[in-house]
Amino acid sequence: MEETSSGLKENMAGLLCYALGIITGLFFFLTEKKNKFVRFHSLQAIFFSVAWLILQAAIGVVFSFVPCLFKFLLPLINLVGVIFWVVLMVKAYRGEYFLLPVLGKMALDNSEIKQ
Repeated sequence: MEETSSGLKENMAGLLCYALGIITGLFFFLTEKKNKFVRFHSLQAIFFSVAWLILQAAIGVVFSFVPCLFKFLLPLINLVGVIFWVVLMVKAYRGEYFLLPVLGKMALDNSEIKQ
């Protein structure tokens, strides 16, 4: 594993990209200019966090018309999100590129290092 410009090993930096979602994703994306692995995981963390927030808002609007269904499904939906979040952190720690559908491709395409 290579070291990053922050002095962390790239697998640890990749894991930390997901730790606080948008916040750590942005931090590593803005500070890491040389390591494509870290840039990929920082972008995927940002995209995943934004998509998750949008999904929760949309579900909240839809289920506001049927509150009893919302109370039942929200914990289940959040559990799925947490499972994805943990899988992403584990894959990053193992040094793997794990591409989420659509979001992973966008992150990979935009993680190129610009000179």
